[in-house]
Amino acid sequence: MTRHIYSVGQQVSFVGRVVTYLRRAGVFSITKLLPPVGAELQYRVKSEHEGHERVASEHELHVVKLEKSIVVARSRLSSIESAARVFARFP
Repeated sequence: MTRHIYSVGQQVSFVGRVVTYLRRAGVFSITKLLPPVGAELQYRVKSEHEGHERVASEHELHVVKLEKSIVVARSRLSSIESAARVFARFP
């Protein structure tokens, strides 16, 4: 029996999906381990930016490294700081 390589709560990203208009870029969290479809293990994943969950096959997922999350957070913080400076100029 094949075991899931990702666990609930782990952060992952999608890669290589053919139908890219259905895929959102970003970090997803594993919310549930699903039974296999044929030989392919599946997962239920959720992004903090979407209200719904998605189903992803194991081959479509990759671990998100902590460094990437820190860079994204730093980038978002810079955007917020820039916006705050713009609004601070207007009384």
